[in-house]
Amino acid sequence: MATEPDSQNIEELVSFLPIFTREGFDPVVEWGGGELLPSGARTFPWPVYHEAVIAFFQLAGKAPWCDYEYAEKDVPALLQEGNYLERATLQEIKTVLTFCVRGERFCDGHWGTMIREGVIQRLLARLADISKGI
Repeated sequence: MATEPDSQNIEELVSFLPIFTREGFDPVVEWGGGELLPSGARTFPWPVYHEAVIAFFQLAGKAPWCDYEYAEKDVPALLQEGNYLERATLQEIKTVLTFCVRGERFCDGHWGTMIREGVIQRLLARLADISKGI
């Protein structure tokens, strides 16, 4: 049975908003990999994330934020809808968060892209608005 996020869960995530909106903040500290191995193979590069990014996505991946049916929704298309995140419900936020969390498994650098493109910041700002009504 899925649990719903409470005000403490929301505050935990919203506390990252000042970090992610700080001028000059880069979610990726450096890129690792890309080395040529003695066998002649080259390793794929991977992002080394800022510690706050890792902490945020660890929290965002916990039970109250998981939408186990997120894959049935076309989240990339939803994110293209102008102000979708600014009017999103708590359930829709869970869906987008799950997409963001899981995306790194399929595409190295996904977390960084979600932060650089402002998806996470807009989502957190919406959560802050929602928390005022709780």
